Amino acid sequence: MSEAFLHYLWQFQYFDKNELKTTTGDPIQIFNPGYRNAHAGPDFSNARIKIADVEWVGSAEIHIHASGWMDHKHDRDASYENVVLHVVWKNDREIRRRDGSPLPTLELGQRVDRKLFIDYQKLVNSPESVPCAPYLPAVKEITKLAMVDKVMMSRLEAKSKRVFDILQKNHNDWQETCYQLLARNFGFKVNADPFQQLAQLLPYKVLRKHGDKLLHLEALLFGQAGFLEENADDEQYQLLKREYNLLRQKYQLSDRRLNKAQWKFLRLRPANFPTIRLAQLAALIYERPMLFSMMLETETYKAFVALFSIEQSSYWIHHYRFFKNSKEPVSCIGEASISNIIINTVVPLLVAYGKSKDDQRYIDRAIVILQQTPGENNAIITQWKSLGLKSKSAFDSQALIELQNNYCSKRRCLDCNIGISLINSRQQ
Repeated sequence: MSEAFLHYLWQFQYFDKNELKTTTGDPIQIFNPGYRNAHAGPDFSNARIKIADVEWVGSAEIHIHASGWMDHKHDRDASYENVVLHVVWKNDREIRRRDGSPLPTLELGQRVDRKLFIDYQKLVNSPESVPCAPYLPAVKEITKLAMVDKVMMSRLEAKSKRVFDILQKNHNDWQETCYQLLARNFGFKVNADPFQQLAQLLPYKVLRKHGDKLLHLEALLFGQAGFLEENADDEQYQLLKREYNLLRQKYQLSDRRLNKAQWKFLRLRPANFPTIRLAQLAALIYERPMLFSMMLETETYKAFVALFSIEQSSYWIHHYRFFKNSKEPVSCIGEASISNIIINTVVPLLVAYGKSKDDQRYIDRAIVILQQTPGENNAIITQWKSLGLKSKSAFDSQALIELQNNYCSKRRCLDCNIGISLINSRQQ
């Protein structure tokens, strides 16, 4: 038994409602079970219930055992004072309110069809990566699309919350926040952490003071990243090192740099080496000094591709690491990488900015840009494709990733439109 299943039973009223009574014998009439509460506090709000001769409007709280009320310390929480009905699977103890009066309790254990619970158990205990995979073809297309929209909005909400967390640490500085998110994104999956640390150690306000000199930007980034610690004959290396030594003294950066060993090169294609990504980040800051403002004004996927399509300095067109020439020219940042930046940096920033300014236009634009951006191609997307859910854009692929990671993998079938529709269909 799980509370998620009890929430489902209560929400859809899937139990025997004949002669409903509290555990103390008072008759119950349920006019409205209320609405699921996704925040702190009782599980269902605005329930409308008649107990004995009194009609109540308030909250309903769900527990497997009545003693859960005490285990969760609801007896000490004033926000639970408006609970009008305690719904439990088993009433293992009497619960009283803070004023000493008994809390009306409804026990469901003997009122639920055993087959319903068995069907639920089959679904959540399925060995499949997607629990409903065998039954998915029978689900209506509109139900699948509704779930895709739902999880996509949940994903945008979660990503925008992370933006707000960083923004708060940056004292509401949007440019600094944009820079830190972008830097982490330039590390992609393998070097995301050291890129993020670098951005935190080397503020954007320092880089901005040297935005008109690409050599200075490279010196600061490579120096703080720990790549300028050696003695070598390479002319460009010596030039960067000399500039960095001057700048680190000016900004007192000497004790705050990364170690070269923190950066990962193993099993990466040369175009993805952190040295190349650092050079591209320097070039982007140089070419687009007002990047955040430009992002707010850019409206289409193609325009964003043009915005991020920059070429690193000549040295890094012919080198993929210091002291090592490349046999062929190193390409500039590609469209696949730009799509990744749009998905993981641009869109969350636009959504968060729209929320902060209470301007729906930025959120709508973020969604449109996602719909224009090519979908990702990975194991999760391949799996969904085999089940008949194709990814036409990044909006779809991001939604399917969210569905897999935060619903299917966690067996949250009763929070999923698809899972609910399957269980409901067996009750008809």
